[in-house]
Amino acid sequence: MTHHRALMASDSNEWETPQPFFDGLDAEFGFTLDAAATAENAKCERFYTEEDDALKQRWHGVVWCNPPYGRVIGHFVKKGWEEGDRGATVVMLIPARTDTRYWHDYVMRAAEVRLVRGRLHFRQSGRERGRATFPSAVVVFGKGQGRPVFSSMVASDA
Repeated sequence: MTHHRALMASDSNEWETPQPFFDGLDAEFGFTLDAAATAENAKCERFYTEEDDALKQRWHGVVWCNPPYGRVIGHFVKKGWEEGDRGATVVMLIPARTDTRYWHDYVMRAAEVRLVRGRLHFRQSGRERGRATFPSAVVVFGKGQGRPVFSSMVASDA
């Protein structure tokens, strides 16, 4: 079995959303804000960068968020839940780490959780980095949150 060191390395915690995967969700939800982006990989016309500090901003409308996958991820998941509680629709792509505190505190109170079948192909700084070494989930916060509906979806780039 080949391991992809780039996906396990801690030199960056930013993993660009695969475009076909995003496009399918965007067709369903119609995103108006990318809450965790760089100018180079933003998926929406409106976006927050690290300099904007998305955790201190209000998230309005229909929000896409593929948060940094480092220690700060729990703060982003909490923020997604809070903004969903305020009326936004927040759709997050996160690792399916069901043993974490943020998973139990917030994901288990989402409106919907879609477990991704297969492993996504992530990019980093515009370059293909290989398949993820971890399972992924799409979590929807917003109307109806409290007891999530679980389903599965196929990684469109698998």
